[in-house]
Formats: sequence, structure tokens, C-alpha cells
Amino acid sequence: MENAAVARALFDALASDDDVQVRALCAPGFTLRQNGGLAMDVEMLLHFNRLVHAVVSGFCYEDVVCAATATGFVEEHAVRGTLADGSALALSACVVADIVDGRVTLVREYVDTAAAAPLLAALARR
Repeated sequence: MENAAVARALFDALASDDDVQVRALCAPGFTLRQNGGLAMDVEMLLHFNRLVHAVVSGFCYEDVVCAATATGFVEEHAVRGTLADGSALALSACVVADIVDGRVTLVREYVDTAAAAPLLAALARR
């Protein structure tokens, strides 16, 4: 699978909360860091994703711009949905990822922390 197709499959699986597909797309030793924070393995990512789906209805990725690189992909997208209080989630993100043998090994995700504040507050209430 071409690197941009791996990106699309990964984000489609996250948006649909498909743990099996996310695991299949992530290599053993997978690591994700958001804004340079603590490393998450695939199980931590799946747990975080389930929590997000619990507090955001209509969770999706929109306005996707993805470019394959020699070692993976770079993707910009908007994270959208509706929080429990009825407010809209609109969060910009940039993802830089490495892929080896068709599986994601490392993700560096950078998000607009101000726009993420309502989501983080909703997650903290869970």
C-alpha cells in the first residue's frame, strides 16, 4: 500500500473507531507523540480514541491534505465533531509519520492547543 493510502486507511480506522484496523496498520513498537509530549503505544492510542468518541459525536477528519514522503507521510486535517454541550469541535492538526513495510512506526502529531481546550476539558470530566 502506498504511503498516502496507509495514512487514509489509518485515519479512516480512527474515525470509525476500528481497533482491529488500527492495530493492523501500526507496526510493533508503534509510537505516537502529540505536541512532543509523552509517547503513546498503539493500545494507549486506541484508549484515547475511544475516549474521544465517547465525548465527541460525529467525529471525523475533514479538509485533508496529505503528501507521501520517502519515509511515510505528512498530513494536515481538521478534526471535527460536536461536544456533549452542543459546541462544535474544530481542531487543526498536522501529522508527520514514518512507515516501514506498509505499517506506521512513528507518528508526530501537532495540534492547535487552544482549539483543543474544549475537547481536553470534556475528556477530563470522564
